[in-house]
Amino acid sequence: MSLARNTVVQATLTLGSRILGFGRDLALSAQFGQGAMMDVFTTALMLPNLFRRLFAEGAFAQAFVPIYGGVREREGEAAAAVTASEALSFMFAVVAGFCLVFQIAMPWLMPWLLSAYADDVGVMQVAVTAAQLTMPYLACMTIASLLSGVLNTSGRFALSAAVPVFLNLCTLVPLLAPLVLDLDPTTVLLATSSAVTVSGVIQAGLLWWGVRRLGVGLRFGLPRLTPGVSKTLKLAIPGVLAGGALQLNSVISQFLAGSNEGAKSVLYNAERLYQLPLGIVGVAIGLALVPRLTRAFVAGDHDGGKKTLDDGITLSMAFTLPAAVALFVIPFFVIDATVTRGAFTSADAARTADVLRQFAWGVPAFVLAKVLTPPFFARQDTRRPMIFAVISVAVTVALGAGLFLWFGRIGLDGVLGLAIATSVSAWFNVALLAGTLMREGVWSPSARFVSRLLRVLAASGVMAAVLVPASLFYPQLSALFLAKEVAVIAVCGTGALVYAVCIVLFRAVSVSELKATLRREPGASVPTGLD
Repeated sequence: MSLARNTVVQATLTLGSRILGFGRDLALSAQFGQGAMMDVFTTALMLPNLFRRLFAEGAFAQAFVPIYGGVREREGEAAAAVTASEALSFMFAVVAGFCLVFQIAMPWLMPWLLSAYADDVGVMQVAVTAAQLTMPYLACMTIASLLSGVLNTSGRFALSAAVPVFLNLCTLVPLLAPLVLDLDPTTVLLATSSAVTVSGVIQAGLLWWGVRRLGVGLRFGLPRLTPGVSKTLKLAIPGVLAGGALQLNSVISQFLAGSNEGAKSVLYNAERLYQLPLGIVGVAIGLALVPRLTRAFVAGDHDGGKKTLDDGITLSMAFTLPAAVALFVIPFFVIDATVTRGAFTSADAARTADVLRQFAWGVPAFVLAKVLTPPFFARQDTRRPMIFAVISVAVTVALGAGLFLWFGRIGLDGVLGLAIATSVSAWFNVALLAGTLMREGVWSPSARFVSRLLRVLAASGVMAAVLVPASLFYPQLSALFLAKEVAVIAVCGTGALVYAVCIVLFRAVSVSELKATLRREPGASVPTGLD
């Protein structure tokens, strides 16, 4: 399958999951607003979300695929299955133990994670219970991530991209239950926390079925630190840290915001929007790039590897830049029109929009990091991306803490400082990744690549010019379309149409290339079964 087509398959299924996730977030905001219960839920979801994004959304899979794929190429399917089984048994045992320790320690950890409510015994009790209920999701994601890597190595992307929808489906059920049942907010929150773990069991079960249907005989055994497991951990753990720099920065921001009431809710709502292009575009392209680059490097096809990376960056920016522009130009329009209802007010929307704008200019960097790490992973080099990630996390800690405190002293929202620090560190990480690849000759931007990227930027600029008046006349547009929800759909649709026309007129992407995303490469085998 072509890079573009693999990306479209992954991105389309991820988009469906994110749409349901957006519906879940609307229900959360309507139920809890930006008060204590919303802060409790975002804290309880923080660690499971971190592991889901580190493991299930690409970082672990990107690191594991070259290891599993290399064994399969050299020693055959049976040896690869043994390697995967040994890694699965060991990692599941370690993470299950990790979950148990965290559940036991949660009464002592929660006052640090949610320090704004440390003196409120009732809130603390609910927060501890909610976090304990969500923690087993981590173990489920360990299984799901490895199974996804096995499927992706075989060119099967659909199932691994589709199963995250169950997180949103399962959590929507208790959130919508108050429409027909008389439930208090605490009961709804705890039921939603339980649904997170239920969804993890379903996801792992479906992926296990998919791998078995593919004919790969994985099995659980006693955890042993075999040579295969040691090699997997040596590459995968740094790979997870390297691919998950943004997620680690997000957790650090959540921790720093723990002393500010409502701040965690603001970060949660802003992150759900700015990470949408990352989840749909960055993860999809990153997962599609690894097997392709691995084949190129193993075959010594350096020119093919460079062209693949050129195409990956161009494709990612063609989808990401317009999203970043929209989030920067009309953040309040988008949030107020879609989220403001129930306990979530327009004042909450305004605060979230200010923070979202500071994340928006970092969005291209968030996605680029997902595209620039696969060349390292494909060569089984996870150490240097990990070092770059640690440096970027250090930048977030230092700059974020400083700006958070300084902004608070001068009367500004400290959360703005956390958003600025996250975007700065993301661009710093991209500079380190890209600079290393160019210095070593792994990638050098071709004249064709530069030309196409400039055309994408020009098309995004035209779209921005269309959206600016919409931002200025938001109330009038809402009245014209009779509802703010209709107005935001009309404005975003118009912006997308203008961008699509410009992208073709400026020849950043040709019509033939768009058609190519819907067909397989000549000579490619037609996969059977899952996809």
